[in-house]
Amino acid sequence: MRRTLRILGTVMIAAGVLMLAWAVTVWQWQDPFTAALHAQDQRGLEHTFDRRLDEGRVVIATPAVSAAEIRDQLSRTATKWRKDSKQGDAIARLRIPKLGVTEIVVNGTDSGSLKRGPGRYLGTAMPGEGELVYIAGHRTTYGAPFARIDRLRRGDRVFMELPYGTFEYSITGHRIVEATDISVLKSKGFEQIALQACHPRFFASHRYIAYGKAVGFTARGTNQRTPLE
Repeated sequence: MRRTLRILGTVMIAAGVLMLAWAVTVWQWQDPFTAALHAQDQRGLEHTFDRRLDEGRVVIATPAVSAAEIRDQLSRTATKWRKDSKQGDAIARLRIPKLGVTEIVVNGTDSGSLKRGPGRYLGTAMPGEGELVYIAGHRTTYGAPFARIDRLRRGDRVFMELPYGTFEYSITGHRIVEATDISVLKSKGFEQIALQACHPRFFASHRYIAYGKAVGFTARGTNQRTPLE
């Protein structure tokens, strides 16, 4: 009996150590199992998005035209890209240098889409339409692209690459709201990106939202940066 109890105690201690190690791993980094699935999905999305870039390439005439004309071109092109993109499609490449994030963004924020990558809420705009672009992402599982979203500070840059060019946003601040607060999905009438993740980590009671304003646009295939401020 004593030997059995000793073995049982050893097993329980080992299990506790493993659980603690698992919790520390997820807290410091992310869930490795869902991360592996996410990485596989992202490789497939990368291939699909690169193909869509070539097929959907659009030339925005930036030289020798006014800022108003550029905005008009962007609005029409972005609206078409939004309407041509189905739920789950790879629609953009997101880069956040401060966080070391490079991810393909999918169209939609349903659970299946968010397992594959950050997702654009379908009720919001596409970059270039001059309205709110709302992007949600996981914080602890499936690659945890927004794990360190709270490290973003005013002035940090966010880039969104699409077939018609790359948008540059500058972080302006953040908000923490209840998960049921849908008012954050309403556009303020100007080009703005919102990056959203659950808050605090491991819980879904609130949302952490980092906001950024559009400050520049670079047409695809050129080095011509057009200020958007």
